[in-house]
Amino acid sequence: MTRQIHFNAFDMNCVGHQSPGLWAHPRDRSWQYKDLEYWTDLAKLLERGKFDGVFIADVLGVYDVFRGDLDTALRVSTQIPVNDPLQLVPAMALVTQHLGFGVTASISFEHPYTFARRISTLDHLTKGRAGWNIVTSYLESGARNIGLSNQTQHDDRYEVADEYMEVVYKLWEGSWADGAVLRDRQRRIFTDPSKVRPIAHEGKHYKVPGVHLSEPSPQRTPVLYQAGASSRGQRFAGEHAECVFVATPSKTVLKKTVAAIRQSVAAAGRDPRSVLIFNLQTVIVDETDAKAKAKYEDYKQYIDLDGALALGSGWTGIDFGAYGLDEPLRHIKTNAVQSSVDAFSSADPSKVWTVRELAEWIGIGGLGPLIVGGPATVADVLQEWVEETDVDGFNLAYAVTHETFADIVEHLVPELQKRGAYRTEYTPGTLREKLFGAGPRLPETHPGARYRDLEAAARRGRVAAE
Repeated sequence: MTRQIHFNAFDMNCVGHQSPGLWAHPRDRSWQYKDLEYWTDLAKLLERGKFDGVFIADVLGVYDVFRGDLDTALRVSTQIPVNDPLQLVPAMALVTQHLGFGVTASISFEHPYTFARRISTLDHLTKGRAGWNIVTSYLESGARNIGLSNQTQHDDRYEVADEYMEVVYKLWEGSWADGAVLRDRQRRIFTDPSKVRPIAHEGKHYKVPGVHLSEPSPQRTPVLYQAGASSRGQRFAGEHAECVFVATPSKTVLKKTVAAIRQSVAAAGRDPRSVLIFNLQTVIVDETDAKAKAKYEDYKQYIDLDGALALGSGWTGIDFGAYGLDEPLRHIKTNAVQSSVDAFSSADPSKVWTVRELAEWIGIGGLGPLIVGGPATVADVLQEWVEETDVDGFNLAYAVTHETFADIVEHLVPELQKRGAYRTEYTPGTLREKLFGAGPRLPETHPGARYRDLEAAARRGRVAAE
């Protein structure tokens, strides 16, 4: 049986996202990121292509590691200026019926009480098509600008994240019981007070005594994405994630990463097949291989190597400005995105990467692999990746937007559909129902479901503490 491939479009509320310099291409629209029409046009295009959703990245902080300052990032627009991602979604939801929205928000910079309301609001406005990409943030500049002296250590951030999830689960799943909202006009009772419960959370990092401010949304808890591929991130994903986003440059590394994530899911008592795993990928496709290669050569002229290295320096915590372009890279442990360093070190142990090669790799689409070719060529490669690595789908970055996505919809999607490897129609219902074919709520095997009974959850907490 041919395996179905999932697609998300990978974008960010900024200029150029992961292709630094290509905003200057005459057909690129990313400089219009601040206009709603940019986003509504993209949403309609992706829904026409039956994409699962648009996965919106975000950072709170700036890429100032390269050469020790922000000048390069500002000059090239390396993810600055950058606007808030959540505010884009209602406009995109209004012009679509099925497209999902995975929005990145950091637990490091959002209090769980106020954040839970923001996400419930989003799930209501999208009629249940909201997803949350849970990140712990990695930029030192972001930490400094909220008053911290420096970024919390990598693994410690996940300790905070575990408690954060406990709080939001209590708010989304447990605070308002099923049937709490009556909307009884005759008796003039909107909500049954006996079915709305304070969560009474008192933990190491958070104290949240009260009730959730929002009535239950279609999914209650949004579809949970997670984008950490480190060993600690994988453990967190095994416990919480329904979709996992990774960015690995080779099939060898991806196969190991996917297997490790599925093992983490099984170790948490969940079905390892219940989680969808997406790898970052960039596709340049056209009617023929020759036309696609010509398009790629055109795009390459606009790559900004300094902008790419500013991204790479921010991701890894290594100042690549301290190296010559033709110097070899060395494995350096950092406090930023540890998996980024690991992936390039282990992708091909026999290969010694130079700084220039890394910049050229990042220059179109970031850390993920780049595929260039006609529809059949690209479809063959993507199916090989799925078959050989057990990945479920791809977060597709753009080179030039919306052109990259329009080419995928026009050329690649029909080829995959012809092979039976891509949906031809959406499943009805919420985002969770479309992705997994079950109900709109978290499954009973998910840890978030344990908080539907707050009293039982409190008892379990007391027993665990003894």
